[in-house]
Formats: sequence, structure tokens, C-alpha cells
Amino acid sequence: MTKILLVDDEPLLLESLEIILSLSGDYVVTGKAGNGVEALQLLSKEVPDLMLVDLNMPGMGGIELIPKVHAEYPDIRIIVLTTFYDENSISHAIAGGACGYILKDSGKDAILNAISQAMNGQSVLDLKVMQKLNNMLANGTAEKAPEKTQKERPAGAFSEEKTVDLSDYGMTDREKEICRLISEGCTNSQIASILFISEGTVKNYVSTIYDKLGEHDRTKAVLMLQRCKF
Repeated sequence: MTKILLVDDEPLLLESLEIILSLSGDYVVTGKAGNGVEALQLLSKEVPDLMLVDLNMPGMGGIELIPKVHAEYPDIRIIVLTTFYDENSISHAIAGGACGYILKDSGKDAILNAISQAMNGQSVLDLKVMQKLNNMLANGTAEKAPEKTQKERPAGAFSEEKTVDLSDYGMTDREKEICRLISEGCTNSQIASILFISEGTVKNYVSTIYDKLGEHDRTKAVLMLQRCKF
């Protein structure tokens, strides 16, 4: 069973989430923390597979907690579960290492689906968050992806001044097509349906694409690919 740590300063929400996750039969809550400091203390005792993290909490919020966890426990999948989706919160959460960002009003099914996708190596963004990201990219305010060296990518790649040609990365036409769908926020299953291929085949293509981009975090890959012209 997938082990999950819940981090939120609302006790009632923590209890509700624990009930929802327990009833699913696939997840077990290994701990509940009211802020980042408590979460780090729990992590020193038991490392979960995934964390659901709120952003605004007393003492230490999610924005400070996420990069700490990502640096020390890189295998933990981190999903932001919050009511806030302003540009600053989204940028810092994703740059810090969150693989998902969903809103508390998304509902039970959306939360369970996000956890499932995260554990399958995918990133998940709430539709409102994706729209905000698109606006940020259009206005040039999104966090830039980490810089690569010249050996890792062509000069000027993914800069805001130049259009990136994916052919420089040795992308095939099929890989470019999948890159476009990834940039639009499609999941692997959605890509499989659109292209009439198996989800396993999509996963193989996505893995190859990540290797060529030098970026294996899907959320950051989305941000990178949204700077491309298809």
C-alpha cells in the first residue's frame, strides 16, 4: 500500500483526508503534521511514498518545506493541496520539487486521481493552475527550468528570446507530436487515446523524450515544452 504523509494546519481536513484515503483501500496515512517543522520530524522516523502538502501554515509553510523534502528525500512524490493558486505560489512550489498542484475544492475523486498519477510517475495540475501557468508563460513570469550546460543542450535552448527547435534534440516526428500533447497538459492515458496507441508505448516515448530533454520531472518538462513552437 502507498504510504502518505498529510501536512495541513486544518485538523478537520486532515481527518477527512485520512478517512478518504483509508476507505480507498490503496493508501495508508503514516502521519499527520500541522506544519513543515512537524512534517520534517515525522520524516525522520518514517519515509512515506507521497506527501500532500498545504502551502500556508504557521511556523513553516509548504513553500519552504517542499525544497527541503525534495533535496533530502528525492524519491518522495509531493503534491500541493491548497486553496491558493497565485503565480508566486505555483512557481515556487513547482520549482521546489512538487510534482502536482491541485486545489482543495477539486473533490475527492480528483485528489485520489492525482495521487494515482503521481505514483505512476506523472505530474498533475489542476485546470485552474494550468491556465494560470499558461498566462504566466505568456507574460514571461514563470520560473525558468534549471539551466543546462552546453554539452547537455544546444545554445539558446529554452531561452525566452529564441524559439526552440526540437529537431536539435533529435526528436522524431512522433516524439514531437507527443511533446506537443505533453505541453498541453495531457496525461499518458489521454495521449494514448488521442494517438490510438497503448499507454505502455506512450510511457516508452515519454521516457525517451525526457532523456533527450535532460529533464525527468513532468511538470518542468511541460514548462519547457510550452516555450516551443510546434
